[in-house]
Amino acid sequence: MEEFIDLSGDGGVQKRVLQEGTGEEKPAKGCAVSLHYTGTLDADGKKFDSSRDRNEPFQFTLGQGSVIKAFDMGVASMKLGEKCILKCAPEYAYGSSGSPPNIPPNATLNFELEILGWKGEDLSPKSDGGIQRFILNAGTGKKRPNPGGMVKLHLIGRYEGRVFEERDVEFAIDEGKEVGVVTGVEIALEKFHKEETSRLILKPQYAFGTEGNSELGVPGNATVEYTVTLKDFECLEARSMMSPEETLAQGKLLREKGTKYLKENKHELALKMYERALTYLYNKTQEEETIQLAIYLNKILCHQKLNDHDEAKVACMEALKLDSKNVKALYRRGMSNLSLGDLDRALQDFSAVLEIEPENKAAQNQATICKHKIKAYNDQQKKVFANMFTKFAQSDSK
Repeated sequence: MEEFIDLSGDGGVQKRVLQEGTGEEKPAKGCAVSLHYTGTLDADGKKFDSSRDRNEPFQFTLGQGSVIKAFDMGVASMKLGEKCILKCAPEYAYGSSGSPPNIPPNATLNFELEILGWKGEDLSPKSDGGIQRFILNAGTGKKRPNPGGMVKLHLIGRYEGRVFEERDVEFAIDEGKEVGVVTGVEIALEKFHKEETSRLILKPQYAFGTEGNSELGVPGNATVEYTVTLKDFECLEARSMMSPEETLAQGKLLREKGTKYLKENKHELALKMYERALTYLYNKTQEEETIQLAIYLNKILCHQKLNDHDEAKVACMEALKLDSKNVKALYRRGMSNLSLGDLDRALQDFSAVLEIEPENKAAQNQATICKHKIKAYNDQQKKVFANMFTKFAQSDSK
């Protein structure tokens, strides 16, 4: 029979393995764990709780303080399918208060555990399970990378067990796409600590999407795995620690980066830079508002190039808040309305441009196109209703 292992270092949490688990991996902090347990009092062996009696596995998030300390400590030491006895001193269980009526004060408890499985910590922005993290080495320190900060990492990409890339890479957070780093890795890095190594499971929307990557041999709609080690990083100084002059300079720098990416037709990267630039421009000076307007006008172009006309219209509205008669914003909103099939609003926008610039040829042409399309639609509707009335009349006569 296996001997008890001291997990806490002071004898407060001891584990005896009943059945060895499989593999080498163990659940890490943030993992959603599923297990069965039966709890008994050490003093007399009386059972006080059991998930098996309910025929329903117990689930919790590891390392979040949602269970007693001994549970977090013991489960983190288990392999898949492992069964064990966990002996818990009061200070690692329910302490001097106990848990009436079943657990008296200062009670030592025994738990028989069987770990059934776990899912990685969900790091996806929409909590859709698209980015799962399994920490292999917890890393050091408390700081984490932030947008704009430089990171140095080693990554290994796998698809169905095959390594498709392994390399060292260095880049600024939010610009990973420029060096071929997929979105899921970049998002996850903001949760890493220095020298951390984690395994990431990425669904297609956070990896290579519907198209895949033929050069790497990854098909479309593929779920991939990355093992990432954050070797080093530099945090960008917090905005709250910057002077107005420094935030303005940073906003200008990011705007210039965004415009560079826009000219290179890298619209997603450009949008990231523009979004970050706007977070530095909050002092409401005339100079900053001029820069903000230029950024919103370029954001409109990016969204339109990406065929995201709803977001383009949002950017138009922001631009028009700064300059209600801005011809570019009105015209581009008209183009987005036209693309969305909202002909009346598109015509209003082009007409507003012509009120400001009566000789604007582009607006004249688009207004003419809108009028022709509106007339064609109205003529079609008249025919539809005319046919309906004819059929009704024929039906009545019969």
